[in-house]
Order: sequence, then structure tokens, then C-alpha cells
Amino acid sequence: MKMVLGIESSCDETAAALVTEDRWILAQAIASQDECHAPYGGVVPEIAARAHAERLTPLIARVLDEAGVALADCDAVAATAGPGLIGGVMVGLVTAKALAMAGDKPLLAINHLEGHALSPRLADPALQFPYALLLVSGGHCQLLRVEGAGRYRRFATTIDDALGEAFDKTAKILGLGFPGGPAVERLAAQGDPRAVPLPRPLRGSAEPHFSFAGLKSAVLRAHESGKFAPADIAASFQQAAIDCIADRTSRALETMDEVSALVVAGGVAANRGIRAMLEALAADHGLRFVAPPPALCTDNAAMIAWAGLERLAVGAPADPLDVSARPRWPLDPNAEPVRGAGVKA
Repeated sequence: MKMVLGIESSCDETAAALVTEDRWILAQAIASQDECHAPYGGVVPEIAARAHAERLTPLIARVLDEAGVALADCDAVAATAGPGLIGGVMVGLVTAKALAMAGDKPLLAINHLEGHALSPRLADPALQFPYALLLVSGGHCQLLRVEGAGRYRRFATTIDDALGEAFDKTAKILGLGFPGGPAVERLAAQGDPRAVPLPRPLRGSAEPHFSFAGLKSAVLRAHESGKFAPADIAASFQQAAIDCIADRTSRALETMDEVSALVVAGGVAANRGIRAMLEALAADHGLRFVAPPPALCTDNAAMIAWAGLERLAVGAPADPLDVSARPRWPLDPNAEPVRGAGVKA
């Protein structure tokens, strides 16, 4: 039975995990950097890279020890090679290269987004290709048709800000601290989602893409006006985001070839309101709804190891030891460009 060591260091979570091809997570560990970045209200790339360098090697040793295995027992070493903060990506990828060379193991350079895209199959053995995927995180907001490992068709992306970024900025505006997504969701539960008139960018548009910059700016104006309670702003923001996602996802599903399920992945997929809306939307379209458990939604190394196992299963070759880290790396390199200077590919 194949077993892969996974390494993730694309942003502010240092992570390592051991996963087998029958979907057992033998051991995993995540070192959060929330306290490092909280004073700045967001992730500072240099601080993140230094934290990865300090924490990754002990984390890998801990995972191997907990699983009771050695590097020699692994079939491959998989590491995020992009996209992400380039300093952190380099720390993880260079570590994986060293382990692969020392242990004479194949190196698998994994696209971080592919880790998210395939993570629902780690949690749900019944999920079959192809499926529709809403990938929502701090840096990305995309709708894709997942056709297999390494095979993706992008139907929509954000033309400016990602939804996770909008959640973090809303939290910063409201003084909720970092990370922002969970804090906004908690405060929203205490507010009225109809209290603050906020826009729904691109809702009803023929194009399937997303836009959250205008919504983020409207939140700032509502806060500065002094007319609304913070809880009402949070609730109204979250509802506006849910309405936008519902409209855009429904639009994309209408143009997408047949799929087995509607799937959500990425850090924002942990939001309960978004999950509930997507479950109802999937039912409206006659589709299964699949969402990984929250622990597999945020950045983690189990999804990277699993993506490596998916690659091995289709006979994909190992990567050379001189493979480069990539700050940007689209899942669908053939997707048509969309308008917007701030497009997240």
C-alpha cells in the first residue's frame, strides 16, 4: 500500500502529514502562525517564511514518529510548489527535495490549488470525477470542472479580490483581529443580515465571474458612517457574499457539462452559512453536495499528500530535483483571460 509524506508551506500554516492510498491519515501536524501575524492584521511574508524554516523539520520528525514509520517506508515526498508566498513555498519545496534526495524517493511538486481540489476525494471515497468545484480561500475564488488528477477546466474566477480576502478585510475594518473569516462568522450570528444595504457585485451578470472589491469598499463606508452596529455589518456582509456565490455558482452550473456533484473546498468552505446555501443549490440542480470536514478545508499537508497519491495512481512522473517554486500557478493554463487588473488565476 502506497504512503506519501506531504509538506505544506504556501502561506501561514506549516504542515506535514502521512497519508496512504486507502485514505488513512496516519499522522498529521499543523503549526499555526496566527500569533505571529495578528499584530499586523494579516500575513507578513518574511515572518511567514522564517517561521516555516524554524518549524518544518521538527514537524516532519514528529509526524514520522507518531506514525511509527521512517522516511524509507514512504513511497514519495510531496510538497506544495506553488502558488503562494514564494518564501514559504521555497522552504517547503527545498526541504522536500532534500528528503527525496537523501531517501532516494520520488519528488512530487504539487499545485496547492490541486490539493484543495482533490481533498474532497480524500474524505469521500464515493466522490467520482467529474465534479463541479467551488474553490474559495484567502487568495482564490474559482469555479472549476474537476475531470481528474491534473485535468481541470476553469469556468469562473475573481476579477479582483478573493472571498477569503474580503472576509479578512471586513474583520480588520471591524477590529476583529486575524484570522478574519471565523471572527466575522461568529459576529454575523449576532446580527441582522438585512440591516445594512450592501451591493451584490455581478449578480445577474451573463458572465460567471466573481467580484468582491466593491463589497469590501461598501463595508468600509458602512462602518465609517457610524450608523450600523458591527454585528449587523458582519451579518449583512456575509449574506451579500452568500448571495453572490449562489448566483455565480448557479450561472456556471448552467453552462457546465454533466457533473457528479457540487463540491466546495478551501478555507472559506468552513463557513456554515456558505455550506448551507451550496447544499440547497446542489439540490436545486439535482446534484450531490460534498464538502470536506473543516480540518481539510484550511491549508493542510494531508491534502498535499493525497494529491501526490492521486498523481501516482494515474502514472504521473516524478518531478526533477531542480523543479522551481512558483508564486502563481493556474490549474487550467488554457483558461481564457478575464477582465480585471487584479485577476487571481
